[in-house]
Amino acid sequence: MSTATSDGGQVIAFQGVPGAYSHLSCQVVHPELEPLACESFEDAMAAVHDGRAQLAMIPIENTLGGRVADIHHLLPEARLYIIGEHFQRVEHHLLAPEGATLDSIKTVYSHPQALAQCRGLIRDLKLTAVSRADTAGSAQEIAELGDPSKAAIASALAGEIYGLQSLRSRIEDKLGNTTRFIIMSPQRSDPSPDTPSIVSLLFQVRSVPAALYKALGGFATNGINTIKLESYITDSAFTVAQFYAEIEGHVAQRNMDYALAELQYFSTRMKVLGCYPAHPFRLEHKL
Repeated sequence: MSTATSDGGQVIAFQGVPGAYSHLSCQVVHPELEPLACESFEDAMAAVHDGRAQLAMIPIENTLGGRVADIHHLLPEARLYIIGEHFQRVEHHLLAPEGATLDSIKTVYSHPQALAQCRGLIRDLKLTAVSRADTAGSAQEIAELGDPSKAAIASALAGEIYGLQSLRSRIEDKLGNTTRFIIMSPQRSDPSPDTPSIVSLLFQVRSVPAALYKALGGFATNGINTIKLESYITDSAFTVAQFYAEIEGHVAQRNMDYALAELQYFSTRMKVLGCYPAHPFRLEHKL
């Protein structure tokens, strides 16, 4: 993987090491861009803000693991906009050095969530599970060790990068495990108004009775569906709650404009993080 260009024009940043599922998502969504591995989510966002990358691929939630908590605290200060979303199937592979077999491996390394998602295989093969910081890093470690008794749970891409063989594919207990990513940019890039879209925003409400009810009332009266609403404390005194919301619709629609105006009236702070096309995965699974 090459380093970023000075202007970041052909680079997409992600958190993790090469072979991570974030890296895989970068290849799927933007194969024309050079992936840039970053140590943390904050570093990936900073790479975009500083001009070392054009975009950042950031995981926000998983069907089994829930929301990625750190992201919601980073979004308000990132000074970036959400311009797209991507749903990535998580298909785990049991990766091992050449020459290893299902009978030879005794220990398996991976991120705790990946280990938990593959309990059945670990139990059936009577493997000892060892927790590591991430899946791709585990594959890298196994490749460096070269021990046929040790394996890793990671992506097929990690196996390709680190020269490991896949002893078994799709080993997760529950198929359909999916991670949702947001794609972040220094500039907003709203789709055309007739495109099925999502609006992501942050807001804080006044500390008065029924403030949240009143703030969200505009969406109900204007026939707009709120598909996500999450809250988290932002101050040390536990008195200020910030909300992250995702709304079906487009900022150019009149009813959305009315609803956002009402939300802003009852809020002490509001910021639209982006208006972006709804991913086909979302449309296919809509009831």
